[in-house]
Amino acid sequence: MYLLLKSIRKNDKYAHWGYIFVLPFCVVMAIFLLYPIFTTFYLSFTDWNGGKAGPNFVGFDNYVKLLKDITTGGLFLKSIGNTWIMWIMNVIPQFVIALALAVLLTNKDFKGKDVFRAIFYLPNLITMASVGALFVFLLQYPGGSINNLLVSVGILEKPFNFFQSVWASRIAISTILTWMWFGYTMIIFMAGIKAIPEEYYEAARVDGATKWKAFLNITLPLLKPIMLYQIVTSIIGGLSMYDLPEVLTQGQGGPLNSTMTMVMQVYRHAFGNDNYGYSAALAIGLFLHIFVVVFIAIKFVKPHQND
Repeated sequence: MYLLLKSIRKNDKYAHWGYIFVLPFCVVMAIFLLYPIFTTFYLSFTDWNGGKAGPNFVGFDNYVKLLKDITTGGLFLKSIGNTWIMWIMNVIPQFVIALALAVLLTNKDFKGKDVFRAIFYLPNLITMASVGALFVFLLQYPGGSINNLLVSVGILEKPFNFFQSVWASRIAISTILTWMWFGYTMIIFMAGIKAIPEEYYEAARVDGATKWKAFLNITLPLLKPIMLYQIVTSIIGGLSMYDLPEVLTQGQGGPLNSTMTMVMQVYRHAFGNDNYGYSAALAIGLFLHIFVVVFIAIKFVKPHQND
């Protein structure tokens, strides 16, 4: 006991070094995270246009304008719907493909799993802006590679302008997002499957359960915590969607504002209209929207984890 207390007192002499090593992180977080958050909150109560005159306090005017936009079916409300539509069209096939591949690549009898795992993950390593620029050329009208391919094999009679069609543009953006992110989701699901004890599957085989029944009764229930994590992070990333539709539509969110997302609206009001006060209010509204949705998602999924 004496030696233990002596060891603790000795370690206390060096405890301050821990705070010193953590200090740079705290400083960086305060500068690049906390300061922008508080500044945005402050600007949301002003009418600042970015000029040298400085912001003028206008109270809740920006929030009243935001609520009016939402209640009267304005552009920000439409951008909320657009963001949700494209996220849902992306996340459902993404999860299905990722889960199927995760089950396949965790099978001991499958050959070359490491190679396929690396290939499927590769799209996630490419920056979103680069992917957007690539698909601008691939989907170009009328001479893009995809149009040329579809016409040459007889699927289309003539080139199709993807970004003049509401649903074609949404499907294009959602498909690209699925292609980019299914490999990452697959890796997460593989980690969850590998953490499931093999004894569960052996007991199921002894009881005569098929692979499908083992998947439904063992794999899926025990993957719920992993799926919850993936759903939450996907919601946060999906509702913050910006760079891909920005690049593909050249910042217009067309056609007919059908691909205009919430973050694109924030950017447009700040740097397009020089209305930083209202843009800050939109950013706060976006944050609250994501917070509420994530809270509901956690509450909805968590009670069923122990089923």
